[in-house]
This record gives sequence, C-alpha cells and structure tokens, in this order.
Amino acid sequence: MGRKSKRAPDKGYSEALIVVICGPGGVGKGAIAARLVDAIEGIHLSKSWTTRSKRVGESDEAYVFVTRAEFEDAIANGRFLEWAEFLGNLYGTPIPSAEFVDGDLLLEIEMQGAQSVRTARPDSLLIGVAPPSLDELAARMRRRGDDDAHIRRRIAIASDEMELARRICDQIVVNDDLDVAIAEISGIISTRRAAGTASG
Repeated sequence: MGRKSKRAPDKGYSEALIVVICGPGGVGKGAIAARLVDAIEGIHLSKSWTTRSKRVGESDEAYVFVTRAEFEDAIANGRFLEWAEFLGNLYGTPIPSAEFVDGDLLLEIEMQGAQSVRTARPDSLLIGVAPPSLDELAARMRRRGDDDAHIRRRIAIASDEMELARRICDQIVVNDDLDVAIAEISGIISTRRAAGTASG
C-alpha cells in the first residue's frame, strides 16, 4: 500500500469520527476493514459481538463470539452503540471503553446496524460496499464456506440491503477489485477528516 493517511489527533469517543463500512454479507467488508486499519493511521477497528457460530476456518479475532444470554445481558446494561438481529443471530458494536482516546473508530457492520448508527450519530461517515453483481456475491459466499440455504437467504435480501445503503450512506463503493476499493475508501475518509479539521 502507499503512504498512510495523516494520523487523527487524540480525542474522546464523543469527538471521534465514526467510519462505518456496511453492505450485504459476503461483499468483502471484513477484508476491507482489516486493510484500512493497516493503511490509515489513527483509526481503531471495533470488534463486533455475535451469537452466530464461528465458520470453519474463521479466525477467533473476526468477532467476539458469545452466547445469546451474554449478548442479551450486554443489551440490558446498555453496552452497545448499535445492535441488530439478522437471520436469527444477534450482532452488536460495543461502546468504546472510557479510555478510548486514540483517533477514530471503524465499524464493519450489517445494514441494520448502520441504520442505527446513523440515528445515534448522524455525523458518522457511512460507506456502503456493493458487489459487482449478485452472482458474484453468491460466489464469494460459496468460497468462504457458506451453505446453499444460507446463500439463498442472503441473496434474497441483498437487493433490499443495497437500496437501504443508497438511502443512508454517504458514499457507495463497488468492491470489484480490493486494492481499488481500499484506495477509494481511504480517499473518502481522508477527505472527511480534512473537512472536519477545517471546520473545527
């Protein structure tokens, strides 16, 4: 990758820029988020919680895998910035701890969660990631080991998810080539940071 973006100044969570990478399942959100953390200084990836089972070959670092009871206890104690139920599983983004002061916050979440973040933090930067086509989206999910029934459910709602993304996101980026998508998203984040610095 090229030169890293300028580091964001230290700030509290309430002042941090929240960058949301969202879109249908299988579109490449996780790969994009991981690369952005390496490419951009001063951005912290929030690890989401989920009640779903870990996929075969999936890293333990992909999510905080918890039971439904643990997740519901966290909801009751107000520990999530956003949470949603999707295809029978719960997903949520924990509120950063009080000592979070290191730059900006990157979320990699589903569209329902992105909509909640937009409501809770209207100043967030929402970037929707779109697949080149639904056929390619299905192929990507198949390559990562999703079963046919799960793929059919995901594809059935992908069009609605992209329609929501077009309504609530600041930018839509097509992930046809990962390097190109990373460069485009990095530029979007740099532009928003510069605008925030200029107006601050």
